[in-house]
Amino acid sequence: MRRSLIFECAEDLLLGTLDDAEGRTGLLIVTGGRQTRVGPHRMMAVLAGELASQGYPVFRYDRRGVGDSSGTDAGFRDSGPDIGIAATTFRAACPHLQNLWALGLCDGASALALNHEVTAFAGLILLNPWVIETEAGSTPPAAIRAHYRQRLLTAAGLRHVLRRGFNPLAAARGVRAAFRTSNQALASDVMASLARFGGPIRLLLAGRDATARAYLNVHQGKLGKALRISPRIALDVLDSASHSFAGHDDRAWLKAKIIAAIQQNQSLADLD
Repeated sequence: MRRSLIFECAEDLLLGTLDDAEGRTGLLIVTGGRQTRVGPHRMMAVLAGELASQGYPVFRYDRRGVGDSSGTDAGFRDSGPDIGIAATTFRAACPHLQNLWALGLCDGASALALNHEVTAFAGLILLNPWVIETEAGSTPPAAIRAHYRQRLLTAAGLRHVLRRGFNPLAAARGVRAAFRTSNQALASDVMASLARFGGPIRLLLAGRDATARAYLNVHQGKLGKALRISPRIALDVLDSASHSFAGHDDRAWLKAKIIAAIQQNQSLADLD
């Protein structure tokens, strides 16, 4: 059953939507950017309904200053209080919950990575986390490098260049952008915070999405070493360019991976 809940955070009123179910493991959804709890292409609303139909309660909400919630939007870095009170509200509305997982998309994933200590999450599922601090509208350097590898090192890419022609000025600008040094402060904070998390983490990436490519570049580098060697952390990459897993096959893959992550952890808990 789907119903709305109103709750307070620092004297502001937040609105959330609960898709209730009888299962003891629930999922808190944190959307990215200034997206509302419905999500891009109704992604989060559809996902919540599908997971609830399989027995998993799901709660999603608008943080302060976004959508139906009052107040001022402090941004994803400082959204810890919103996440914490949303988790408390979820548990109060579903007292049968024993395990609470959290899922975030883009900077919603980064918000969870940076603020997971606000409550006792059983596990985190992070979709295309945002880790590069660039100017608004700019493309992360890692994504530009991947673009040029695709253009110059594959048969399909070379055919595209031959068909469209070669623009040396555009290529020079692209090369400069591809190798500029990005601000690593956010990436460093996200990786360090995730390394401190004591539960399982499942990273789900759309392999041809610019944000996912930027994350993968960090994950495979020096900052991501602790995550790569941790047995608690798994990473899966889908061959897709959709940041929000918009296609039918993308959605099916995403839902299957979410359920598998939760069920695997339940099986390990039963063994303990």
